[in-house]
Amino acid sequence: MIDRISEEHRSWNMSRIRAKDTKPELEVRSLLHRLGFRFRLHRIDLPGTPDIVLSKYRAAVFVNGCFWHRHAGCKYAYTPKSNIDFWENKFSRTIERDKENISKLEASNWHVIIVWECEIADLEALGARLRNSIVNSAHQ
Repeated sequence: MIDRISEEHRSWNMSRIRAKDTKPELEVRSLLHRLGFRFRLHRIDLPGTPDIVLSKYRAAVFVNGCFWHRHAGCKYAYTPKSNIDFWENKFSRTIERDKENISKLEASNWHVIIVWECEIADLEALGARLRNSIVNSAHQ
């Protein structure tokens, strides 16, 4: 299938996709702060540079976009209809890299929490899950 927009416009679109300080990430940070947690951002000394790090609890939080990180069963994790081979390779490498980083963190006794972009829709449920995960990580 042929792409509906020009290569230049596609490049422009892709350049606007942020890696840090995304809306979901800002929502999770605000939620954690309201829950009373204090944290650091994007610690480059940890595998995968977690979005949020709660050192006191040895918890690393990744706020993943459903599209980019392939949230299973999520309506946002669709596959584009053009350039399919490119996207499949890109997605499989992202999933592989995520697994590697999670394994390295867990091997270093870090508790890894994944927050999916679609979970931001229900902040109350997300807050309860985060609170439980973080507090339970401190007791392990």
